[in-house]
Amino acid sequence: MKRRVSCMLMLAATLVSPHVFAQASAPVAASATTHPVDPDAVAALQKMGAYLQSLKRFSVTTHLTGERVLEDGQKLQHNAKAEIDVDRPNKIRADLSSARNEREIVFNGKDVTLYTPAQKYYSTVAFDGTINDLIGKLSENYGVELPLSDLFEWGTPKASTDQFESAMYAGQDYIGNTLCDHYAFRQKNIDWQVWIGAGAKPLPYKIVITRRDDDARPQSVSVLDWSTNAGFKDAEFTFRPPAGAKKIELVPVKNKG
Repeated sequence: MKRRVSCMLMLAATLVSPHVFAQASAPVAASATTHPVDPDAVAALQKMGAYLQSLKRFSVTTHLTGERVLEDGQKLQHNAKAEIDVDRPNKIRADLSSARNEREIVFNGKDVTLYTPAQKYYSTVAFDGTINDLIGKLSENYGVELPLSDLFEWGTPKASTDQFESAMYAGQDYIGNTLCDHYAFRQKNIDWQVWIGAGAKPLPYKIVITRRDDDARPQSVSVLDWSTNAGFKDAEFTFRPPAGAKKIELVPVKNKG
């Protein structure tokens, strides 16, 4: 019998152990009922955002696991990886890879290039602005989403914290070798969790998103590795077409027929 895909959600990797989750579920649910929005949880998110905005030059790698849900409810997981180098305010390189495709996004403050290694197609568009400006332009004009774009919005006015239906502290866990504080939030049609480093660097080390607008509750998990002393060279923010690469036009979404 042919089964159609009803939805797909892509974001992150390494799900919570069912045993650990079961142990924590009762007190966490009670806390959410008694204190719908914990101000300390919101303050922790704001502290994380402020620290992210203070980083000028860094690298982050995320390993992603997403779910697509078949029409009969069966869930299938898919993996992807994104490697991002950043030199604020206006240089970024993102390399995305999965079994299905690869893509590179390179921005040097003067122009942005999108490249697909498998087809050897690339498109370059002149753009003068910041990384935050670029995120909006790529999404609105070309339907291209920069991976982990929230990292550039947390700690700015765009990242509102007054939309939460609930916000709670859920204890501590190790993500790799890093002890993290675990927070859970609910807003509109999603539940999401973030594990924030408990030390001097309050970075997000794991993010889990669950959709509530779908009865199947598809989930995505992202585990992040950070380098705040990145050793990359400025040359990597300038795209140089490989031999045989073909330049094509990047057509704005509004002009597509």
